[in-house]
Amino acid sequence: MSKKVIHTNQAPAAIGPYSQAIEANGFLYISGQIPVEPASGNVPEGITAQTEQVLKNLGAILKEAGYDYKHVIKTTCLLSDIQNFAPMNEVYGKYFSTECPARAAFAVRDLPKGVLVEIEAIATK
Repeated sequence: MSKKVIHTNQAPAAIGPYSQAIEANGFLYISGQIPVEPASGNVPEGITAQTEQVLKNLGAILKEAGYDYKHVIKTTCLLSDIQNFAPMNEVYGKYFSTECPARAAFAVRDLPKGVLVEIEAIATK
């Protein structure tokens, strides 16, 4: 198996013993991204702005690996409150509007840094 670690400064650095993404056997596995702005380290307010930042972070990792949103085949969305599903989904739909990836969405008790949303993804070419 070939395995390549993907890293970009255009997305937040890993805050633990994991990689932003791993490319292996024709697939790109992107770790859960939270809405940290990579340049400032700040987290925007509200579910809409946070979802936008998460998807920008995912996009930066996809780009670094030579992929884009159309290559994403599966996402998992974690929400701190299921009441945020509709506004998260509205922003998500701007990035995935045709041939959308498979997806799971869950409400969880807490997310790192007290954020409202985290999204992980799998992509292939």
